[in-house]
Amino acid sequence: MVITDTHVHLYSEAFDEDRDEVIKQAVDAGVDRFFIPAIDSTYTQRMHDLKNSYPDKIFLMMGLHPTHVKENYQDELDHVYSQLKQNKFYAVGEIGIDLYWDKSTLGIQQEAFAQQIRWAKEVDLPIVIHCRDAFDEVFEVLEQEKHDRLRGIFHCFTGNKKQAVQAISYGMKLGIGGVVTFKNGKIDQFLNEIDLKHIVAETDAPYLAPTPYRGKRNDPKYILNVIEKLATLYQTTPARIATITTANSKEVFNV
Repeated sequence: MVITDTHVHLYSEAFDEDRDEVIKQAVDAGVDRFFIPAIDSTYTQRMHDLKNSYPDKIFLMMGLHPTHVKENYQDELDHVYSQLKQNKFYAVGEIGIDLYWDKSTLGIQQEAFAQQIRWAKEVDLPIVIHCRDAFDEVFEVLEQEKHDRLRGIFHCFTGNKKQAVQAISYGMKLGIGGVVTFKNGKIDQFLNEIDLKHIVAETDAPYLAPTPYRGKRNDPKYILNVIEKLATLYQTTPARIATITTANSKEVFNV
């Protein structure tokens, strides 16, 4: 059983004390592919170092996280574009809009999101979307930038069924992580009505640990809890969920 974690911040400081052990435990549990989203330029070297340490298991993305779209966002975008031209990446991400922390930056978040989508189309890479309290705003940009080549993952999907269908209509898979195990997560109420071909698995570690680890550091091995919950919802086996979600990840990332 090969499991793919389509979204995990293994370069995070939260893993500085035991990163190798965390990765070993995840690999021993069946996780063989780790897709690594970017945040901003301050983490780029850590990402490349991680890739160099685990060249067969680590797959990097490049992008500017919406909560890091600040006054210097143009410089950060220049860094993203330079990296996309110089190095091998498997997606542009994580990008999007976050209105939970700061609504005042909506305008520049929209601009940065749209620009990075255009670059993804230019270099023919998928996008990985971060959306928090901003479904309408994200969909507005996706509508403006929609294209036959536009594809990717709606990371940490927390919307309703209508929003799930809309996200899929733009070529997105739904990234399902620990939230699916939460009592108040709500997506478990309709998710089995969405065809499994539209689903990928993720942890977002070190964030959003699944039940029963909620509130603690999330580890990539906890993706097994997500896989098991999906198996329950879809009334199938964890092995089948792992197989299908890994196949879906290969369709997105082309690897």
